[in-house]
Amino acid sequence: MTEPTSLRLAKRLAEQIPCSRQAAEQYIAGGWVTVDGQVIEEPGYRIEPQQQIVLLPKASLAPLTDVTLLWHKPAGVSADFLQHHLTLDTMAAGDRSGLRFLKRHSSNLTLTNTLETDASGLVVFSQDWKITRKLIDDATKIEQEFLVEVSGELVENGLALLNHGLRFNGRELAPIKVSWQNETRLRFAIKGVQLHQIAHMCEQVGLQIVSMKRLRIGRIPLAALPSGQWRYLLGYERF
Repeated sequence: MTEPTSLRLAKRLAEQIPCSRQAAEQYIAGGWVTVDGQVIEEPGYRIEPQQQIVLLPKASLAPLTDVTLLWHKPAGVSADFLQHHLTLDTMAAGDRSGLRFLKRHSSNLTLTNTLETDASGLVVFSQDWKITRKLIDDATKIEQEFLVEVSGELVENGLALLNHGLRFNGRELAPIKVSWQNETRLRFAIKGVQLHQIAHMCEQVGLQIVSMKRLRIGRIPLAALPSGQWRYLLGYERF
């Protein structure tokens, strides 16, 4: 029986550099190794003897960290779209994180703040349990800001009711900061917002939503992030 000639990438790299098998696996998982010019992130990837392995310049053994992604969701796209279409092509050109995009960044992501399909704006996905716990478990403490374009005729005392006095899902809503931005746009600053809550509130005072955009979650703004693109949360940014 002919012996297989292929080897695990980590074993071949460890022999070639040379380095320990553990270090080789860490280089590979960090996206620092190419096979025939293609980055391979799986230490168990099997290669043939003739294939060329290169350890990229500036290769580092720094521990891999969990990432958090900020996405400008377009209206009409479901919030989980990014998880299935996360690519380097949709990464914002202005990303300042210094992180290299790895395949592992597209797995084990938790959507922390849902958003209606018809709405646009800031959506957060994270691998970091500290961030997911803060944004999900402490959602009632994290203020979100929405810009809502409306049509219809506001009922008497409607703005005051939007700020406090309405119910949703059988419960009285806590005070909310709602103000007019112009003749057709309302600004909502709201904690613990639930799906369809803003639409329900508007309907209760004679208004219908034309469009809705989430501008901010906690202290993180949507800012100039282009529609349909994403960036990494920077190390100093806090929700």
